[in-house]
Amino acid sequence: MRKVVYGGACSLDGYLARADGSYDWILFGDEVTELLKESWSRFDTMLMGRKTYEVGLKSEPKGKKKAKDPYGIESYVFSSTLDPKENEDLNIISTDAGGFVRSLKERDGKDICLMGGGLLARSLFEAGVIDEVGFNIHPILLGSGIPSFHRMTSQLNLELADCKPLKNGCVYVLYNVIN
Repeated sequence: MRKVVYGGACSLDGYLARADGSYDWILFGDEVTELLKESWSRFDTMLMGRKTYEVGLKSEPKGKKKAKDPYGIESYVFSSTLDPKENEDLNIISTDAGGFVRSLKERDGKDICLMGGGLLARSLFEAGVIDEVGFNIHPILLGSGIPSFHRMTSQLNLELADCKPLKNGCVYVLYNVIN
């Protein structure tokens, strides 16, 4: 069965982005590029909320035609506000996120990446469909912003699967969800 991996970049105090959605604080470099290349090779499907999708669209180079899928793989956007009739080329899911992801995990394919979106992650954690949590933790305290994790109804236990310190001061961690 395919695995769902929630992750991305976050500050040491657990924020995915500043309150305005900006992520200008993220550190890049050769090690990060290699880590991303290695990580992305295991996925053929992306899950994201509407806000993450819109950030991806905004980050495309100017002059380039906006793609329905800014991440280059099969993508599903979970939204109760996007109109499927106005976004016919977009895979919009507005029903039960947990049930949809549960059925998606049973299909053939590579693993599934849940990108950003702490609110979507919360619903998928509570549905029991997230298998791994992986973050590149940056050496910065933002103090506020968009949280990686929102209040959940129960504790989730994790087991460390990988940990890599990077030369730029970041630490990559990967955990298995063991509940």
